[in-house]
Amino acid sequence: MSIAENRKALFNYHIEERFEAGIVLEGWEVKAIRDGQVQLTDGYVIVKNGELFLIGLRINALRSASTHVSPDADRIKKLLMHRQEIRRLIGKTEQKGYTLVPLNLHYKAGRVKVDVALAKGKAEHDKRHTVKEREWEREKGRLMRHKVSSGPKD
Repeated sequence: MSIAENRKALFNYHIEERFEAGIVLEGWEVKAIRDGQVQLTDGYVIVKNGELFLIGLRINALRSASTHVSPDADRIKKLLMHRQEIRRLIGKTEQKGYTLVPLNLHYKAGRVKVDVALAKGKAEHDKRHTVKEREWEREKGRLMRHKVSSGPKD
């Protein structure tokens, strides 16, 4: 079940590979995620000291958060993956033009996971092409609906 999506990532990047990673969260963050107080649109992944960190995942604290916890909505979260996968991703991101982008947050076996994509940035003309395709699909659907609804009359 999806919690939050980063639709901007699919528009701005060509997705090469997808990986699933766990996230190190605090208790109040899990509660806020379950309540839907999460935003992923500006998120990105960095590599530091051989570890992956998610930046830009915004989790707004609930009003009923505990008094002894000082919530930070934009805290940097550590991602959990197998060491071999991390090494492989580091090698790929050192190549020209590759970056790591979070695609979505979801639950798996009661835990919050994030799909991370190895992606390459799109050029401006590729983005225009994507918009044209999307608009054509929308128009095609509109035409088909209209054709079906105004079909032959008996």
